[in-house]
Amino acid sequence: MEQDVETPAIIRPSKLPKQAREDLPKHLAEMDRAKKIQRYVQKDGKCNVHHGNVRETYRYLSDIFTTLVDLKWRFNLFIFVLVYTVTWLFFGLMWWLIAYLRGDLDHVADNQWTPCVNNLNGFVSAFLFSIETETTIGYGYRVITDKCPEGIVLLLVQSVLGSIVNAFMVGCMFVKISQPKKRAETLVFSSNAVISMRDSRLCLMFRVGDLRNSHIVEASIRAKLIKSKQTKEGEFIPLNQTDINVGYNTGDDRLFLVSPLIICHEINQHSPFWEISQAHLAKEELEIVVILEGMVEATGMTCQARSSYVSSEIKWGYRFTPVLTLEDGFYEVDYNSFHNIYETNTPSCSAKELADLTNRARLPLTWSLASKLSQQEPYTEDKSQTERNGDISKMESESKV
Repeated sequence: MEQDVETPAIIRPSKLPKQAREDLPKHLAEMDRAKKIQRYVQKDGKCNVHHGNVRETYRYLSDIFTTLVDLKWRFNLFIFVLVYTVTWLFFGLMWWLIAYLRGDLDHVADNQWTPCVNNLNGFVSAFLFSIETETTIGYGYRVITDKCPEGIVLLLVQSVLGSIVNAFMVGCMFVKISQPKKRAETLVFSSNAVISMRDSRLCLMFRVGDLRNSHIVEASIRAKLIKSKQTKEGEFIPLNQTDINVGYNTGDDRLFLVSPLIICHEINQHSPFWEISQAHLAKEELEIVVILEGMVEATGMTCQARSSYVSSEIKWGYRFTPVLTLEDGFYEVDYNSFHNIYETNTPSCSAKELADLTNRARLPLTWSLASKLSQQEPYTEDKSQTERNGDISKMESESKV
């Protein structure tokens, strides 16, 4: 009975080829490692950070305008409708209360009675009059009379508060609609970063592009390396941020983003990738955060687009496929090839090791002459010293004779 139950569950890994059996644990380990990688910034630019245990929540209310703008659309629309509805209901209740206290509701059919508001015969009509007053519609059916001083005061208060509510809520909605985040969605980054040789130097590169015809004015690019670090004193710094130079000294970080551009970081002795090789990169847990900033040409507002590359998205020994071609009188950009890369010959060693190998290849050329001179000088000195010793010994022998 036990054999009948266990027989279907028997797994025979020996049926797999030997090479597949050897590569399977490595592949599974790489998959587990890829799953464990936690991004600091998502590919769409959202920061994967949640603020917890914030006790000073009153600070959000002190900047209520920014708080409303940062809310999601469903909450923003709900608050928008709620504020207007509550305001209309409150002042509608106040108009009804004035009519009730003055006795206007008891003299609706009395033509000799002068009410505070003409044709106000209940709460519904008071609510409609509140909407007409705050929105300045003025249909002309319900109007306030000059025999009601408390109504005149309430009219002034509602007009002022209504203007403040309109300015606040309409301004909030306008900023929400015209947020530059939507413009940043048309700024694209390549899905992968690459490392290859450029001008005999090892470089880290990625590509950026703008899908719109309206340009980003004063566009600039920055890059940060996010990696945990332990200092010499033993202090552990999680998610330490290190600048990656993408042309700050030469001005190459200021972009004229009309067509897709390849941003290049030269890996030199000042680069955090100076001692990282291809094998070392596959084991590293790091993330490169790329930040593109600029002003929207149409609105003049500043927008920011972000993306990131983890170690598995940095391809060693690849280059980007060209996307710009010259047509009849114009340049055409093929965005179908924007993310495409192709393999190229690239040394797998680190930039430091490559520089050492290059220096060693140059050293014999400079050392050959110096080595010959160093070899000849002792020989010349020994020869001259021998000749001098021979002359002295010869003179001594002559003096003895």
